[in-house]
Amino acid sequence: MAAKYKKKCYRCKSKYVLVTWKDRYPVCYECQEKELSGEITDKDMIKFFDIPEEFYRENGFLRSIKINYLRYGKLTEPQVDAFKKTVAKMKEEKE
Repeated sequence: MAAKYKKKCYRCKSKYVLVTWKDRYPVCYECQEKELSGEITDKDMIKFFDIPEEFYRENGFLRSIKINYLRYGKLTEPQVDAFKKTVAKMKEEKE
């Protein structure tokens, strides 16, 4: 497991975000909240993105996948698989 540390948000520069060495431009949940609030019309995708908001708050990768779906209207299979794997891992850690 990679070491985690706190770094200031790239946009607002006031809130701290938990990051690893892989995160180039960390952005806090509050700065991305407007982008995440778009409307999803596909019933399968509504169910797919129906995870606890806490997961989105903690994980920038999950936020980026949802933002990409809202922006482009579709996801690739590797994106879907990675999203599912990450959510399963977070649920497992929660228990």
